Amino acid sequence: MSAPDKNSQSPDKKLNARHILLADRVTADDVLRHLKDGKKFEDLAKKYSQCPSATQGGDLGNLFGKKNVDSDFMEALELLKPGQVSPITRTRFGYHLIQRY
Repeated sequence: MSAPDKNSQSPDKKLNARHILLADRVTADDVLRHLKDGKKFEDLAKKYSQCPSATQGGDLGNLFGKKNVDSDFMEALELLKPGQVSPITRTRFGYHLIQRY
């Protein structure tokens, strides 16, 4: 019997995310511009996000293995390295800016 693969579905796998949820593309473009100008993600989430997580700076915690997360959101998150922010990502909920941490 072989030992389990340490890289497959490890319980310590992290997909920590913050996001900013916006209703329209124009506002999403504006918020992305603020991010590129050096504004803090958490501050912009508190100011602009339409998700209840806005009060925590958009923090969603560790989403690894969560089954109820939108597939387009997860796909964008999985492409990011810690510290990176996604391009504007559209889901059935609206427009997201996603930060992995």
